[in-house]
Amino acid sequence: MAKVLIIGLGYAGRRFKKAFENTGTPVEFSYVGRTRQDVPIPYYRFIDEALEDFRPDVAVVTVPDLAHAEVLRALSGFDGFVLAEKPLVTSGDDLTPVESALRKVSGFCMDLVERYAETTMLLRDLVREDGLTLVRAHFTWGKDRINDHRPTSGVSSEIIHPLDLLQWICGAGTPMSLETVLGVRSDFSVSGHDVLDSVAISARLGSGVVSGYSSFVNITRKREIDFVFRDRSGDLLYANAVYDTPVWDADRLRVWRRTGAGDVVVHELDTGLRAVPKGAETVVKLGRMVDDVTRYVASGRDPNIPFAGLSDAFALQRLLNEMEARAYVTGPVSYFPNGRTVLEEVDWERLG
Repeated sequence: MAKVLIIGLGYAGRRFKKAFENTGTPVEFSYVGRTRQDVPIPYYRFIDEALEDFRPDVAVVTVPDLAHAEVLRALSGFDGFVLAEKPLVTSGDDLTPVESALRKVSGFCMDLVERYAETTMLLRDLVREDGLTLVRAHFTWGKDRINDHRPTSGVSSEIIHPLDLLQWICGAGTPMSLETVLGVRSDFSVSGHDVLDSVAISARLGSGVVSGYSSFVNITRKREIDFVFRDRSGDLLYANAVYDTPVWDADRLRVWRRTGAGDVVVHELDTGLRAVPKGAETVVKLGRMVDDVTRYVASGRDPNIPFAGLSDAFALQRLLNEMEARAYVTGPVSYFPNGRTVLEEVDWERLG
């Protein structure tokens, strides 16, 4: 039986608990939090106490991102598997003690859940098998977190998805290089009056050029990436990937060529056309990741999708740090000049 310690049993922590329960593998849970909750699993006030008494195989880090570094440092010496929410830390955190604290872990995976979309897998395989090279990509990735009650470090927690996907799908190990960054700060978050809520970037990925916009104040959720590739014969191939639209885990991919007779579709996939298994609502992709972690911990079996490991997590964090440092910023925008009444959100579709 796998022993799973959830550090932060809030919205994200409960989703992970649900995903572990859906694996069908026997799991024993405990949790760490500021206060005891009405759940029938062991509670610990402190991480060191939980590690010593519960001796988990997996530690799941689902505290607000502003507390990630503190929690990861508290796992120093832990030799089990760490599954952490993104981003790894914040731009204000020192990465050196975090790297040191995680040296003994048996495995690590950051929750870059869109890697587990069937559309992502299909496009990544196509790029590799057909020798496609990126010419141009553009992303729009945003959602509405205005007056969200959850603390946040800002848009870095949102833009990390398209930045990772672009490198994962078509980077072939080549890191992204930022060119320009524009940003806006505001009081959208309970975390402060001057939080980076949106950025527009341009960058290079190998020989390809990337542009994109990501925001935590998008009024409607939008997660979309357009690609233009060149194949081995020099012809252009187009692709459009849409994620979590209109609901969680409903992902679409269309790949086509343009000809004098019109578009010729090469691949098309829409996972939203299928019914989601009962109990797996909102956690289909997360479930694939958790299933890989569970099997790896139990038997050492290689994951079906390679984990977003420590090297990925630190590389992405350094990219996010550079983005925030270089952003030419407008603002702050004041959404709540006369104070706010914080809403306890219950809509999982808006929270995600």
